[in-house]
Amino acid sequence: MKQRSRIYYTPEQKAIIWDRYKQGDSLHEIARMFDRYHSSIMPTIYQTGGYRPPTRKRHRLSLSLDEREEISRGLVAKRSIREIADKLSRAPSTISREIQRHGGANQYRAAKADKEAWNSTLRPKPCKLIECPALCKIIAEKMHQGWAPEQIAGWLKRCYPDNQGKRRSSTVWQNLTFLTT
Repeated sequence: MKQRSRIYYTPEQKAIIWDRYKQGDSLHEIARMFDRYHSSIMPTIYQTGGYRPPTRKRHRLSLSLDEREEISRGLVAKRSIREIADKLSRAPSTISREIQRHGGANQYRAAKADKEAWNSTLRPKPCKLIECPALCKIIAEKMHQGWAPEQIAGWLKRCYPDNQGKRRSSTVWQNLTFLTT
């Protein structure tokens, strides 16, 4: 086998890889099915520690692609948000947020909105404290002084009432609790 360009396995191909891996096939045997080297299979297996990841599925309350298509059709037909919401049996605020989140009434596209929504649910997301080095420094100083996470969160809330980036009290408290345990 000669060197080939990078391959990105589809969900169906990954399912085959996991099924064959569970049956006890070697990475070399699995890779031969795709006319690849075993090193192209390794990331799929080792990324999750050798355990098959759970199948991704939508939350039962999230908008489906069909509902997003209906929103898109409603916008093209110049229907009001309330009319669209009534047709979908959803709250008007849900429809309004969906439209604003994905480009507004003039640029809303169902397939693009669905893909963005699906991608935004990926985990893990970066810790909020990593995004703000100044906040990390303040928290480190308070922890060094022996403050409890609850105290730091409360202090930040009082000292920075208008600066949401500095406060993030629940996020700070959760991250501090994790760091101190």
